[in-house]
Amino acid sequence: MTPYTGPWTAAEAAHLLRRCTFGATYNDIQTAVQNGLNATLSDLFLPSVVDQPLAYDPAEQIVPQGQTWVAAVYPTNTTANQQTEGARMKSLGAWLAKNLNQEGLNLNEKMLFFWQNHFGVSTSGDARAMYQYFNLLRQHALGNVKQLVKEISTDPCMLLFLNGATNNVFSPNENYARELLELFTVGKGAQLAAGDYTTFTEQDVAAGAKIFTGYVVQGVRSDTQAQVTSQFMPVLHDTTSKTLSYHFANQTINSGGATEYATYIDVLFNQTDTAKHICRKLYRYFVNCDITSWVEQNIITDMAQTFVANNYEIAPVLNELLSSAHFFDVSVRGAVIRSPFETLCAMLNTSATTANFDLQSTYQIYLAMYGLADQMGQGYAAPPSVAGWTAYYQAPAFYRLWINSTYIKKRFDVANLLTSNNYNVNGNIFKIKVLDLLNGLSAPATAPQVIEDLCLVLFPKDIPAADKLAIKAILTGGLPDFEWTLQYNDYLGDPTNPAYYTPVELRMQAVLNIMFKMPQFHVC
Repeated sequence: MTPYTGPWTAAEAAHLLRRCTFGATYNDIQTAVQNGLNATLSDLFLPSVVDQPLAYDPAEQIVPQGQTWVAAVYPTNTTANQQTEGARMKSLGAWLAKNLNQEGLNLNEKMLFFWQNHFGVSTSGDARAMYQYFNLLRQHALGNVKQLVKEISTDPCMLLFLNGATNNVFSPNENYARELLELFTVGKGAQLAAGDYTTFTEQDVAAGAKIFTGYVVQGVRSDTQAQVTSQFMPVLHDTTSKTLSYHFANQTINSGGATEYATYIDVLFNQTDTAKHICRKLYRYFVNCDITSWVEQNIITDMAQTFVANNYEIAPVLNELLSSAHFFDVSVRGAVIRSPFETLCAMLNTSATTANFDLQSTYQIYLAMYGLADQMGQGYAAPPSVAGWTAYYQAPAFYRLWINSTYIKKRFDVANLLTSNNYNVNGNIFKIKVLDLLNGLSAPATAPQVIEDLCLVLFPKDIPAADKLAIKAILTGGLPDFEWTLQYNDYLGDPTNPAYYTPVELRMQAVLNIMFKMPQFHVC
């Protein structure tokens, strides 16, 4: 793949950060320009550490508020047990939204979200199991994909989600075996004959189901067991030899007990189709949904070769893609319609706006953020199917599925909410920190430059001069530019005086409200 050797300006830095994070500030972009492409990429690949979710809802009946519940038992009483589960799922949802809002400048949250879409796991009935699952994705988000697939295969959440916990020698269940092939590894091609899908056959599904027999899940919402665990039960495992189809050279997987499935996954990753299938999904996530024959030959093939050559480590693949000439081509800038969470976080993260109130208010705000994204079509912990969200795979519409008459109204409603002073949670007003955003720009006292800087932060491409003038008129109230300069300098001289900061804040809120509703904001 041809490396990028063109100019490294704010436009290129903003493009990289827009695709790799859920929102970068003006200062983040300028720092990236100063550091250069290679150093910026290195920073994006650094590991991140997040806190564990905390109990905050009164319905939690085991753990005191402010402490984590991830290794806590459940109440014995059925009603109390259900109420505690509800409280923990609220905490988990708020925690997921908080992590996206407070991600820092790295790839981890974007990749964790990629893997959640890839595996499509929904709620399991035990918040602790869901937390363990997300923690597993985080541990391997930028790591070895083969190892991730192996660990996911016996993760309690996945075993519950795709019926692996009831898959045994007496009653094989093909659900996980089918999705492992069709969605997680080799992918499903055109149907060549009855039961033959180019990359695998029904014979492979049946064999896979037998290979995965024997695992059970223990401790779901237990009042004695602090963790949900998976356990291999030899008596439930099919000990026969399993023969795969001609797509896998009719290989035989001999009985291997608790680790037999790992041998099978090694076989799947030896297929070229696995590397290409995963690389296509990465390409659509980070670059463009349109995989032309040229992209397949020159980009996907190179990505797959890098993937295999590095023993299925994902970081070298991403590094090659994100530093390529193709990634920075003007034709792919603005080619991706923002997902609901990308839209929501772009409103917040670009101004470094976070909820930082008391525990209960903070978690209530983040749970509301989770709910807003859900209303726009993206519930983080509940993809619509095991295939993930349709916008990432359903041709020919792809990203356009994020936008319809219902969803666009929701996006505008969110813009109205966050650019007002009306979102009150327990007496705390949560709103975009427009003054911090303004003060962080290159020349906040100069109206035309304010608009230029905001366009850089919020839009993937430059907009017409007439549009900039229209936005500037909102900032200045239609007055000459020097009036804005005077107004801003008055505020700067006495920044805690509401007589000075309120007019500036209202102007900025009006500007952002309009920009958040422009078509250019909804692409990246």
